[in-house]
Amino acid sequence: MPHPIDHTPDSALARLAPTMALTGRQQALKAEVMAFCRAHRRDDHALFIIEGDAGTGKSLLLNALFTAIQAAARGRDTHDPLHGSRNWLLVNHPEMIKLYRNISESQPSLRKKDFERPTTFINQMQDRGGRADIVLVDEAHLLLTRSDPYNRFRQDNQLAEIIRHAHVVVIIFDAYQVLKFKSLWNDATLHQLVAGYPVVTRRLDQQFRVQAHADVTAWIHALRDGRLLPLPAPQPFDFRIFDDAQAMYEAIRRRNGQYGLCRMLATYDYPYTLNGQDHFITEGRFHLRWDRAMPQARLPWAERPDTIDEVGSVYTIQGFDLNYAGVILGPSVTYDPDTDRIVIDPSRYEDRAAFTGRDGVDNPQAVMERIILNSINVLMTRGVRGLYIYASDPRLHARLAALWQARAAVPVGDTVT
Repeated sequence: MPHPIDHTPDSALARLAPTMALTGRQQALKAEVMAFCRAHRRDDHALFIIEGDAGTGKSLLLNALFTAIQAAARGRDTHDPLHGSRNWLLVNHPEMIKLYRNISESQPSLRKKDFERPTTFINQMQDRGGRADIVLVDEAHLLLTRSDPYNRFRQDNQLAEIIRHAHVVVIIFDAYQVLKFKSLWNDATLHQLVAGYPVVTRRLDQQFRVQAHADVTAWIHALRDGRLLPLPAPQPFDFRIFDDAQAMYEAIRRRNGQYGLCRMLATYDYPYTLNGQDHFITEGRFHLRWDRAMPQARLPWAERPDTIDEVGSVYTIQGFDLNYAGVILGPSVTYDPDTDRIVIDPSRYEDRAAFTGRDGVDNPQAVMERIILNSINVLMTRGVRGLYIYASDPRLHARLAALWQARAAVPVGDTVT
């Protein structure tokens, strides 16, 4: 007998479910995309791009949109242009596929087979011939931009292949979540690829995940560009700098007991190999294993109760909400006191697979630094209620501690300069 899926308000499934209310902006954008799909279903190719930072409700909108499309496709209104259409939602993220398929169990218009990995979809369409009517792509910044025979993708660009095999393609895109050379996207390369097709681009700007004042978002955005701002002012969103990683973990455990969905995360600066063994992150008295690879697990990593005893990576947490995130900035994230800036040391980054496929890339050093900063951006934007930070590098550790002390010394209502 299968285990019941958690539908509580703080579960990842509930937060992405199509029954979640959309804002007026999201509803208007959903209606616009639906009209676009109806207008272009029988055209050769058409593309709708939805951009937005992490936490701006892109996946929620996409799932509500896909549910509506499939309801029309499988409904009784034979006059609807979407009636009888063949449609898929793709995401190049195994944890997100689990979530979407779990959600489909409670939606009569959805089937588990509606959700696929991009390579699987491309290879199936290549073998069968014909074309899909509408394809939605979540996390399109994870699509491959070069051949990857190891993962059975032998063409040059996954988005180009998806467009080739569909009449209408709707994608979710965020250039600040690109994590690998083999998925090397930016706004310019995206718009160059889609030039010549009917294209509409829209952007979501309102932050839904991080329930904080604007200074928290500004601090995270500055950090992803290598800058350190004064720490955000005290507020209901629980933002803290920790001097000790074990103390941070103990605080995360307490918060998990209160709210659930609280986890430790870290930059990929600690050795990890898919060999069936446990691999550990050690920082002083803190010693905890990396997340275990469990591809057959029914629930995504963030939803499994046992993962409170693990440290999640960018790959297990991307796309998911947490209530509290405890983020360890590992040895690749350093600090230059002369410039008061973050300095990235790619030689300390243990995710060597992220750096494969550098041939033909201009300024690969800068791209490696950008990938690591993007991974920090993903980790820092998971927490709904709070963000805790610990830095391994001694100089960055000291600088963050000084910023924390400066904030503590300022009376509420004043500003740290």
